[in-house]
Amino acid sequence: MSETPVRQQNTAAFYGQAVASFGLAVTATCIGIVRLHADAWVRGFLGIAVLYLVTSAFTLAKVVRDRQEAGQIVSRVDQARLEKLLAEHDPFEKL
Repeated sequence: MSETPVRQQNTAAFYGQAVASFGLAVTATCIGIVRLHADAWVRGFLGIAVLYLVTSAFTLAKVVRDRQEAGQIVSRVDQARLEKLLAEHDPFEKL
């Protein structure tokens, strides 16, 4: 069986850009809510809505990643079985 390492698909620059973008978006939204000319309960509701949106986005990203990783594991097991069958197969063996 071949032991192929898992490739890292994202570069450090892409990761940094994603983190910076997330931080900027959350900061801008929080500043917008704080400076909003509305009652405190409206700003509180919007703050809770932003927190709920952020947590649900992280949960969705984790679920998608977990499903993708599970598919890769199944694919690796299938590939290992195929390699074992091919290694054991002797085309010159009499039937």
